[in-house]
Amino acid sequence: MAQASTTAVVTDQMADLQRQFAMRQPTNLWRDAWRRLTRNRGAILGMIIIAFFALLAIFAPWIVLHPPLENYPNNSYRQAAWVNLPNEPTRTGDWSFPLGTDTIGRDVLSRVIFGARTSMAVGFIPMILILLIGTSIGMIAGYFGGRVDNFLMRLTDIVYAFPDLLFFIIMITALRDTWIGGLLDGFVLLFVSLALVSWVTVARLVRGQVLSVKEREFVEAARSIGATPARIMLQHVLPNSLAVIIVAAAFLVPQSIVTEAVLGYLGIGIRPTTNPLAPFPTSWGNLLNDGRLAIDAQPWLLIAPALCVALIMLAFTFIGDGLRDALDPMMKGTS
Repeated sequence: MAQASTTAVVTDQMADLQRQFAMRQPTNLWRDAWRRLTRNRGAILGMIIIAFFALLAIFAPWIVLHPPLENYPNNSYRQAAWVNLPNEPTRTGDWSFPLGTDTIGRDVLSRVIFGARTSMAVGFIPMILILLIGTSIGMIAGYFGGRVDNFLMRLTDIVYAFPDLLFFIIMITALRDTWIGGLLDGFVLLFVSLALVSWVTVARLVRGQVLSVKEREFVEAARSIGATPARIMLQHVLPNSLAVIIVAAAFLVPQSIVTEAVLGYLGIGIRPTTNPLAPFPTSWGNLLNDGRLAIDAQPWLLIAPALCVALIMLAFTFIGDGLRDALDPMMKGTS
């Protein structure tokens, strides 16, 4: 009797488990990855910071108190709003200029906000070009192997051996006064310079992933039914390599932003413009260069863009680490 009762209890428990299993929503790699990502507090904080700067970039014309290129006489190097200089009333802080003004009386806060628009463009547009180049080369090298792989990887080694920053400086200084250097105040030249040398890491990562994926059963099945290499790479290999590509993209964006800031700090970044209708009137790099020369007279001219660059770097680092953990199948059992 007791044995029958125990059997009935076990049967009921198994039935309950089967009902719970049947009621569960179907899941997949991307849904699981998103769930793990949203449980990562650092990644959530990073996404909030990036969303904040993205909103600043989009709505900059409606947020700023003053046009970023407008000069206000007798306001040179006005201090931040909370700074009081009794002996220098023309430099004492004013809440109409919360972060003060620069050497010719332009509002620092407005220029920092418009600098976010420039930095977002510099971060995301080259990232797309870099992913296109790096993913294409990595997939071709990994899938075909042999001489093709050897040639492309030796080309990658040559490009990787050249110092990135030195290449950017040479490209921009040599072509700054040419027609390509004048396109969009130097944006196009900067995008091309970033894309020409920053693809090597993506190519290596994608190649390694393709070498693993191309030996799996579904790729062999596609090959056995006569699928072309292009179709296999686009429909089977690429989707199974997206995790590596997405993580690489998260780290490429801050790399491009910092590169622009460094070049601007050196005075060879995006050209300053005087066109009031320009969508990218300034950049954080240009502000860093101006602040470098005025660190004693107006410290917030340097501090404000430096803090913004640091926050962007920190946010994308959190997101990149979170994506790497979320897209790692080995993390599935620990979530």
